[in-house]
Amino acid sequence: MESVFFSPPVLFVLAFFIFTFTSKLLSKYECKGEVGEHSLDSYACGQRDVPNYVNPDYSQFFIYAFVFTVAHILILVVATAPKTTNLLPVAYLVAGMLALIIAFKR
Repeated sequence: MESVFFSPPVLFVLAFFIFTFTSKLLSKYECKGEVGEHSLDSYACGQRDVPNYVNPDYSQFFIYAFVFTVAHILILVVATAPKTTNLLPVAYLVAGMLALIIAFKR
């Protein structure tokens, strides 16, 4: 019975109902008022009507995020692989190294 109670769908439904009940309970404390003049205006860095809006470019950051993700997934898979499997961790390491080589090759 304990394993059914701790299954993800049951815990999700339980958490959903707890959140809904808490939300309804605390709704009496919400800020109620009229919609302001600028409530639906666009907002950029605390300024309105910014003529020179800068859109940052994260394309150079992507390679580092990719390397970080691949390295951590490889470590997770290899560290948690069962002792009886010898080929699977090696295959993951080879695939990860190949992915990193392709990522750094320009």
